Amino acid sequence: MSVEILDGRTVQSFVEDEGAFNASVDGRFAALDADHDGLLSYVELAGELMSLRVLEKHFGVDESGAVGPDELAVLYHGLFARFDRDGDGAVDKEEFRAEMKEVMLAVASGLGFLPVQMVVEEGSFLKVAVDRELARAA
Repeated sequence: MSVEILDGRTVQSFVEDEGAFNASVDGRFAALDADHDGLLSYVELAGELMSLRVLEKHFGVDESGAVGPDELAVLYHGLFARFDRDGDGAVDKEEFRAEMKEVMLAVASGLGFLPVQMVVEEGSFLKVAVDRELARAA
């Protein structure tokens, strides 16, 4: 992890650079595709979503105990359905790219135009966006 300074434009510029963005997203897709069939199953994608523990950490589920395991499973299935745009039970690379683009543009919008300092994970899309911007400025 590292502490970086970024704003919405950093993220938006990264998403708009199709070559850089697609290379990064395709790399993550390949890493998640455990059986190398070119598709992400619920198990493959949910494993990644659950490892982030976004719902538990950022929405207070751990502390409140208000959402049980069954309800969490429903939420994760809902997230998977966002990626599985054609509803065939698997996420292909194009679906993954499209949803990650939407997610990253939402992050850019949320960050806005004022720079913020945040901790980002090495290899994350935000870290790639920051490194790309730094390389372009050098």
